[in-house]
Amino acid sequence: MLDTTLNASPDTCHWGFFDANLPPALTIASGDEVVINTVSGGPQNLPSGEFHIPPELLEIHAAGVPSFPGHILTGPVSVADAMPGDTLRVDILEVSVRQDWGFNYFGPLKGTLPLDFPQVHHTIISLDTKRCIATMPWGLELPLAPFFGVMGVAPPQEWGRISTIEPRAHGGNIDNKELVAGTTLYLPVYTKGALFSCGDGHGAQGDGEVCVTAIETALQGRFRLTVLKGHGLSYPQAETPTHYITMGMAADLDRCAEMALREMITLVSQRAKISRENAYMLCSLAGNLRITQTVNREKGVHMMIAKNLIDVG
Repeated sequence: MLDTTLNASPDTCHWGFFDANLPPALTIASGDEVVINTVSGGPQNLPSGEFHIPPELLEIHAAGVPSFPGHILTGPVSVADAMPGDTLRVDILEVSVRQDWGFNYFGPLKGTLPLDFPQVHHTIISLDTKRCIATMPWGLELPLAPFFGVMGVAPPQEWGRISTIEPRAHGGNIDNKELVAGTTLYLPVYTKGALFSCGDGHGAQGDGEVCVTAIETALQGRFRLTVLKGHGLSYPQAETPTHYITMGMAADLDRCAEMALREMITLVSQRAKISRENAYMLCSLAGNLRITQTVNREKGVHMMIAKNLIDVG
């Protein structure tokens, strides 16, 4: 089994977009592990002082800042034998912070309260990677729980080049804080090789990501990418060691909740071998709907249910 590393660089990163026509930065076999290094932020987000700035971030800036906003993603990684109609299983084995700072940004016409804060607010947050702590400007020590805000495959060819900002059926800017090390993400495959990319490293985030950003920082992730042939997944799903997760992304939170619930009814019915009516009832009694994020134009809701309630056999 191959275990390789894909570093961030101007040649291995794409900034602000997903595109099925983007050539792979790396090709691996199904079941291989890959270490992916990511960076975050534009020139306006850099700190002053003694903080460590990854040199590859400066190289990416020097290569040209895009005229439209979006995330710096490392990839794509092509997984051999992945074809449209398959599912890509993304086992998130390890996630670690690569620098001693992160940033948080919000301003007018952004976030959950776009009219409430008329001035740009940009904060550099010190990160202690040994203690796994972020120190807020007023002294609060906030535990780090790093995860990748963006994990996705290439979208369908017909979509063309799309922004990284909106999460969609291919994954992308999901911003689900549950997807830490030890969890698994499942993504539908739309193009040969799947073309997996990740970025938008978060040191910590609450459900909602309400001001528009988390603690944005550089991360390293170790992933196992496995092709599940013919699974026919139509929308991203995930699992933690204890829970299954379904998702809904749309401009309206009500629709997001309906999407996540319908996906969970199907999952529960199939795994527990019960009717959809009984699955709907169990979702009401034991499922939990949570707001994933409210800031990416396409908002997100995810539903969680404990595995031990529905796994049969």
